[in-house]
Amino acid sequence: MKVRGLERLGLAAVAVALGLTAAAAAVPGHAVPDQIGMQIPVTSVGRYIVWFHDDILMPIITIITLFVAALLIYVMWRFNEKRNPTPSKTTHNTLIEVIWTVVPVIILVFIAVPSFRLLTMELVVPPSDMTLKVTASQWHWNYAYPKADGGFNFDSYMKEEKDLQPGDMRLLAVDNEAVVPVNKVIKVEVTSTDVIHAFIVQSFGARVDAVPGRNNETWFKADREGVYYGQCSKICGKDHAFMPIAIRVVSDEAYKKWLVDAKKKFASRDGGNQFAAADAAPRP
Repeated sequence: MKVRGLERLGLAAVAVALGLTAAAAAVPGHAVPDQIGMQIPVTSVGRYIVWFHDDILMPIITIITLFVAALLIYVMWRFNEKRNPTPSKTTHNTLIEVIWTVVPVIILVFIAVPSFRLLTMELVVPPSDMTLKVTASQWHWNYAYPKADGGFNFDSYMKEEKDLQPGDMRLLAVDNEAVVPVNKVIKVEVTSTDVIHAFIVQSFGARVDAVPGRNNETWFKADREGVYYGQCSKICGKDHAFMPIAIRVVSDEAYKKWLVDAKKKFASRDGGNQFAAADAAPRP
C-alpha cells in the first residue's frame, strides 16, 4: 500500500512538473494547453495588467487566504466543545473591531492607487497612428480601415475544421485576419449591429463591449510582430463560442504591401458597410 501511495505521489509530482513546463513554454498571442497564468503581453497596458495581478493582487490574496485559514484552524482547535465546555460570553472587543475595519480599508487604498492608473491607461487613448473600426455581428467581426489606408472593410469568420491549413489554430483561425503595423498606436472603435458583444485580445490588454448604436473605444500598441487571438467574451447567442478575433501585427513594409493586396481583394465591398469610414468621430 505504501508503494502505491508513493507511486501516486510521484505521478502527481510529474503532472505538476509537466503543467509548469507547459506554462513556461507559453507563447505570445494565445494560450497553450495546461498553461498557468496570463498570456504573454506585448503592450505596455498588457504588461501593467500582468504586473498588477502577479505582484500586487496575488500576494495580497495569498496572505489573506493563509491568514484566514490559520485563524479558522486555531479557532477550531482552541475553542471546540471539548476544550471549552463553558462558552465565553464575550460579545465585543473594541481593539479587534477597529483592526478588522481599518486594515481592509488600508488594503483597498493600497490596491486603488495602481488600479486607478491602470484604468487611466486603458481609457485615455493617446494620439493614434491609425483607427480601426470593428463591428460585431452574430457571429463574426467586420474590420473597416480608414480612408487614408484605402477605406475598405471586410468580414472575418472562424474557419471551419475542413478549411484549416497546417499551423492554423482550431476555433481561433479566421478566413480574414485584421492586419496592423507594429509599434503604432491603434485606436479601435467598437460597435455592434445586433446584440451586445465584447472585443478582447488578451495579449494586448484590450477589452471593450460592442454595444448596438454606440461607439466604444480602446487602443493598443503592439511592440512584437505575430498573430494575436481573442474571442467575444459576451454570451451573444448560439454561436458565441465560434466568434474568434485574429489580429496580425507586421512590419511597416509588410503592412504597406498587405494594403496593396487588400485594396484589390476587398474593393468590391467598399461602401457596403455603414461603418466603412473608420475615421469618423465616436458617438457618445
